[in-house]
Amino acid sequence: MKSEHEFFAINQVPWTEAGPGITQRLLSNDPEDGTLTRLARWAPGTQTTDEVIRHEYFEEVYLLEGSITDLTLGQTFTVGYYAARRPGMPHGPYRTDDGCTMLEIHHHG
Repeated sequence: MKSEHEFFAINQVPWTEAGPGITQRLLSNDPEDGTLTRLARWAPGTQTTDEVIRHEYFEEVYLLEGSITDLTLGQTFTVGYYAARRPGMPHGPYRTDDGCTMLEIHHHG
């Protein structure tokens, strides 16, 4: 079951490595099924693999800072953009030239 928290200052949660060029503040999660809410921060120049991304969970993403480019669509998204993706929905690959921070919510089940 996803962890439960009353209001708290998220700056109490450290940034940890989440992949090449990506750090995260893990706000709530279920280690058994991977459900999570996090802030993901991409360093300038970070890019996913060259392949389209698909995953087994429902994902919501809200861009808080910076910008990110979908290389398949050739479109750049900036602060205030939101995505909701069903399991298996193709998206990306992505690159950020100036870096970005996103709120991500992954739902399983």
